[in-house]
Amino acid sequence: MRAPSTSSSVNDKIDAFFSTYPKHSYPKGQILIFADEEPPYIFYIKEGLVRKYDVSYRGDEVVVNLFKPPAFFPMSWAINRTPNTYFYKTELASVLHIVPAEDALAFIKDNPDVMFDLLARVYRGSEGMLGRLVHLMSGTAQSRLIYELILETRRFSTANKDKTFTLSANESDLAARTGLSRETVSREIQKLKDSHAVDVIAGHVTVTDLQALEQKLGAGI
Repeated sequence: MRAPSTSSSVNDKIDAFFSTYPKHSYPKGQILIFADEEPPYIFYIKEGLVRKYDVSYRGDEVVVNLFKPPAFFPMSWAINRTPNTYFYKTELASVLHIVPAEDALAFIKDNPDVMFDLLARVYRGSEGMLGRLVHLMSGTAQSRLIYELILETRRFSTANKDKTFTLSANESDLAARTGLSRETVSREIQKLKDSHAVDVIAGHVTVTDLQALEQKLGAGI
């Protein structure tokens, strides 16, 4: 069900390198990098979750990607010096190490297994964004939401003993990630609750039947 994870040996190597640099704790909602800012450092996530997003003309946050341990960012800027046009903000209380970009690049170049792992993660992230694009252009509100729920379950959820999955996202988060309004997400979530595919517990969404969501998406809803 889940995407292949990074091997423990590569994880250990990445963590050992980045952990030698200064560590900082940030509360939920802390902006780490502003749009149009040229960041002097690479951030390595030790604990927590970081949102990469843009702001629409209406002032809504539109989520582009999410980073969890052991991710490090912004690599497009570090490798290509691509101008940064996005905000990066902690989605949860997070602990990050701050590393000079040139040191991070030298480490990646000297370790092909780390470079391969970074490339694999880039491809996994690209597939997720392409899937979002397909449903944005041709899907319904429900298909866009279901795709995001499946993606969130595979990448960021906590698996429970009863085979359900607790997501870190609430309805407002899902609205930002799908480009739908909060009201539309709430309405579509209710339909999925009625079909016993999801539930909302303590403000967070729980996927109670992942297979049912996958079948709904595969059948075109």
